[in-house]
Amino acid sequence: MRSFSFYERFSRAYNDYPSLSKLVVAFTVSGGGFVAYSESKPHHDTSIIGPSEADSKRKRVVVLGTGWAGTSFLKNLKNSSYDVQVISPRNYFAFTPLLPSVTCGTVEARSIVEPIRNIVRKKNVEICFWEAECIKIDADNKKVYCQYGQDTSLKGKEEFVVEYDYLVIAMGARANTFNTPGVVEHCHFLKEVEDAQRIRRSVIDCFERASLPNLSDEERKKILHFVVVGGGPTGVEFSAELHDFVNEDLVKFYPAVKGLVKITILEAGDHILNMFDKRITAFAEDKFGREGIDVKTGSMVVNVSAEHISTKERGNGGISSIPYGMVVWSTGIGPRPVVTDFMKQIGQMNRRALATDEWLRVEGCDNIYALGDCATINQRKVMEDILAIFRKADMDNSGTLTVKEVEEVFKDICERYPQVEIYLKHRQMKSIVDLLKDSKEDAAKESIELDIEELKSVLSQVDTQMKNLPATAQVAAQQGVYLADCFNRMEECEENPEGPLRFRGSGRHRFRPFRYKHLGQFAPLGGEQTAAQLPGDWVSIGRSSQWLWYSVYASKQVSWRTRFLVVTDWTRRFVFGRDSSRI
Repeated sequence: MRSFSFYERFSRAYNDYPSLSKLVVAFTVSGGGFVAYSESKPHHDTSIIGPSEADSKRKRVVVLGTGWAGTSFLKNLKNSSYDVQVISPRNYFAFTPLLPSVTCGTVEARSIVEPIRNIVRKKNVEICFWEAECIKIDADNKKVYCQYGQDTSLKGKEEFVVEYDYLVIAMGARANTFNTPGVVEHCHFLKEVEDAQRIRRSVIDCFERASLPNLSDEERKKILHFVVVGGGPTGVEFSAELHDFVNEDLVKFYPAVKGLVKITILEAGDHILNMFDKRITAFAEDKFGREGIDVKTGSMVVNVSAEHISTKERGNGGISSIPYGMVVWSTGIGPRPVVTDFMKQIGQMNRRALATDEWLRVEGCDNIYALGDCATINQRKVMEDILAIFRKADMDNSGTLTVKEVEEVFKDICERYPQVEIYLKHRQMKSIVDLLKDSKEDAAKESIELDIEELKSVLSQVDTQMKNLPATAQVAAQQGVYLADCFNRMEECEENPEGPLRFRGSGRHRFRPFRYKHLGQFAPLGGEQTAAQLPGDWVSIGRSSQWLWYSVYASKQVSWRTRFLVVTDWTRRFVFGRDSSRI
């Protein structure tokens, strides 16, 4: 049982009993600043931070990142036998789906963030947090190298090394510029809370500059031309939020520039919201067209200068130049530099993210896990393991498979290779027996027997249904819950494995592989209208979906504090409108 120091007991009493605040102040002053020293003392006095003698038997779990994946893992970790160290350059969790709302003042920035220490302080698991950035991962020696803050002048003075037994990489990703010239210098991104705040200030700045008396209408039009690169959910939602902000609030305060504002979405594909149902895509494009939001599809950005953005039209290959006042870049994600360096170290070059197996373990590193936007599951192909599958199913070593033998391992096959179940659904078949019968139309069910070549022929098209998981908060959160559950039952499942058959090797895997369950997705389109695509191919568009969006996003907040603040912000906006100050 863990023993607590005097200071730890005092701190817990202070948190549990706010009425002791006066006593705390008196104690701090009379005690010569003992409390202040304890809080401000750096955690990295030594160059290498390893487990103490008291914790030598406890496995150290180092978590990199406090985004959706990392926070979900920490919230669901219940096994107190671990020594958990969390390292992240930001000491809070941010509800990123509401970032577009922050850009226009619909929701305040502080309403969607929760301090990470507040999230983990009530857990029975001992979790220590350091606000620092991981700059290098040494998989061979089980160490991570970290640096406090972003100030390069402190380099060498504020660096420290942390040893680990298990490493959980949940660092997220950065905006992908595709090496397009001028993007980094002249475009805004929308990945962090700070990005949303900068966009908000830039929008207000554009209106203030356009209101100056010495400008022509052409100059005002240029300043008030807002370009959004990327027609995905983030770009579309920001465009809708900006349109509402301009037409519901800003035109009241800047009547001189009313009618000069223009919003343009540049999308390289054929349509915006390509990952949604076609009905939603068509409705969104039609709605934006009616409201004056210009959607240019087939336009690939090739250069961004200080005043113009150049695009290449896919149809004729022509280059056009568009003047702008502000550009928001929202075209996808790429790995962070430290992840790229780590990928080179373990031989995963030329990939967009860390490759993991279905148990979220980084390929080639048994004690390193990666989840969220920084990783992608490298799903095994059925045809790669077809011989191993055949041998496992062939119980009597007859060289052929009967229907009964296939049925006995069918559940394990679907768990290990989810594309099989998707393929059967696509073919409108209920079980693999239907697939076998379809391959031998003249044979009765009981008399079906397949050799290895016939099995290859039957399953030859299964792998065409393999798809990478989308880089969304929903996926990252589910991966965090799954991995925490694995760590909670790590010791329990050593002796009682419960997972599917190991078609490559003997026995069963101790855990079932991660399986993503899609719970639906929203696309707010402005004007109190939202498109919802829910499980079962159910599509809903309109005001009813907007209220569903409100309820879901409020319920998914990480704490009651943020839930209350977000609902209050929505209510304030309905009553008083959005704030137009630059703060």
